Amino acid sequence: MGFKFEKLSMLVVEDTQPMQKLLVSVLETLGIRNIQTAVDGEDAFRLFRHSNHDIVLSDWYMAPMDGIELTRLIRKSPASPNKLVPVILITGFSAWPRVAEARDAGVTEFLVKPFTAHDLARRIAHVINKPRDFIETYDFFGPDRRRRRDGTSTYTGPLRRDEDRKNGKLDLEMRGSQK
Repeated sequence: MGFKFEKLSMLVVEDTQPMQKLLVSVLETLGIRNIQTAVDGEDAFRLFRHSNHDIVLSDWYMAPMDGIELTRLIRKSPASPNKLVPVILITGFSAWPRVAEARDAGVTEFLVKPFTAHDLARRIAHVINKPRDFIETYDFFGPDRRRRRDGTSTYTGPLRRDEDRKNGKLDLEMRGSQK
């Protein structure tokens, strides 16, 4: 891959000790030396507030606070030192509703178990080399959900989704923009 990750600061959030050790080992193999670990979202947010890591790598399911709740806290809390930090969420579930929930919470990248060290390195390199713009609306703050930038979209209006136009949101949006 050719990347030099030694200057990165990573926060690994994983409640299963063997998996946490495996993740840290893989990150160290990639050259990352500044790694902090947490066992749940509450512990992670406390560490994040004090250290402002470059990337957060979090498992989804943990108690008392899971990776989705942690991501929402990072994105929306006034106490968050960096609402734009890339969050890579790790999970064993890849069904579309789960991916959509993670995306809607503000997760930057999704990594499905089992994964290889190369998969993890690619996700890290991707969030560094291709940072996504952030979107802020009345009910969402997080990375731009649209990944296609190839110019094939023909719609140029304020709302891009068909269901927005079908549900009358387009009319409301257009009236609001004319004020």
